[in-house]
Amino acid sequence: MRPFWLEDALFADGELAPALQGQQKADVGIVGGGFTGLWTAIQLKQQNPTLDIAIIESDLCGAGASGRNGGCLLTWSTKFFTLRRLFGEDEAVRLVKASEEVVNHIGDFCREHRINAEFRQDGTLYTATTKAQLGVLDPVLDELKRRGISSYHALPDVEVRRRSGSMRNLSGVFSPMAATVHPGKLVRGLRRVAIEMGIRIYERTPMLSFTPGTTVTLHTPAGSLQVGKMVLAINAWMASRFPQFERTLAVVSSDMVITEKCPELLQQIGLTDGVSVLDSRTFVFYYRTTEDGRLMLGKGGNTFAWRGRILPVFDQRSPYEQQLKQSLHEFFPALADVPITASWNGPSDRSVTGFPFFGRLNDMPNVFYGFGYSGNGVGPSYMGGQLLSSLVLGLDNAWSRSPLAAGPRGHFPPEPLRYIGSLVVRNAIRRKELAEDQDRKPWMLDQMLSKLANAAGKADKA
Repeated sequence: MRPFWLEDALFADGELAPALQGQQKADVGIVGGGFTGLWTAIQLKQQNPTLDIAIIESDLCGAGASGRNGGCLLTWSTKFFTLRRLFGEDEAVRLVKASEEVVNHIGDFCREHRINAEFRQDGTLYTATTKAQLGVLDPVLDELKRRGISSYHALPDVEVRRRSGSMRNLSGVFSPMAATVHPGKLVRGLRRVAIEMGIRIYERTPMLSFTPGTTVTLHTPAGSLQVGKMVLAINAWMASRFPQFERTLAVVSSDMVITEKCPELLQQIGLTDGVSVLDSRTFVFYYRTTEDGRLMLGKGGNTFAWRGRILPVFDQRSPYEQQLKQSLHEFFPALADVPITASWNGPSDRSVTGFPFFGRLNDMPNVFYGFGYSGNGVGPSYMGGQLLSSLVLGLDNAWSRSPLAAGPRGHFPPEPLRYIGSLVVRNAIRRKELAEDQDRKPWMLDQMLSKLANAAGKADKA
């Protein structure tokens, strides 16, 4: 089953690139035809047009996370405290600014290259849907303001409810530095532009293995690709392909539903533009409209994968469809009679820090990787392309020197503790959210989560 976005995009652009046949060569070989792989290839070509670049994709470009996310182009600004703790003050400020610049970069790129990705820079609303969520962003927003890098401002509560279209949103803050896109049309548009730039793309071409060396040989079912440098851009699939990354990721689903077209109803409830709305839960609800008058709602943190395996359920309708439908109707009672067009889910590569990481595979000088976007990859994957292209070209710049390029930071506990612990924490968070929805104090939850975190830390050191 194809996710809604990709299936919709393929109606307009169903062209298939050939599978790789025979023995081929290139200067750079990229494994993975999603946002990270395509942005890396495009930025490499922009900086060095003479490079011969080839992308191999096991399915179709965009069939992974790039074609099945929510299409919310968000920044890293609300994660400033974590960025500062991990990377220091200066790098945290640089990364916040860079993540906001990406919004303009992607919009400009779409306009320049005639990619109809339904790019709408109408900002984002971070809201509180319970009393417990009120003010949770205040400390980080105050710090952003103190540093002179805040794009946020609080809205009157009545304006929050009007802009978000839902009475469930009690308060909120707004930033114009965000956009929504049709992710299927964006990834297929990047594919078209890459081909027009002379980048070779081979779809339906999985990498079976590779032989390292001064030149790297990628082995595929019907041939091989010999390259000077290789980039691994397969994201959540890294954990199951490379054992050394198994504990650097928790593969967890994000599940979505999308309605039939109902533009008049959306106008009536106040959803008149492309604003994205996210609440302040641990596993956030997020929603946005589409240009053709649909409403998409999603929630992360549902299906956890044992040992980071890519499960069959990730290519099926969401097993949480009914719960998502119920939540959609709680947010928007006026849409109770609007049918659900589709539901889907997909694997999200959650890292320990919540940020992606990059580096050289096993210290090989010519094999690079980047993954771990943790559910926020539409914008940051452009930054991934900036960093990976810098590494491939051997540049000495802010990206190649970034701590993001130093590989993973921390590891999850080994199995079965990680899997069991993730389920316990997930269920505890769900009980906490239910209690908050009912305006009750969850009994001893903070103590339980603290104990689980301490146990995980001890296991990681063992």
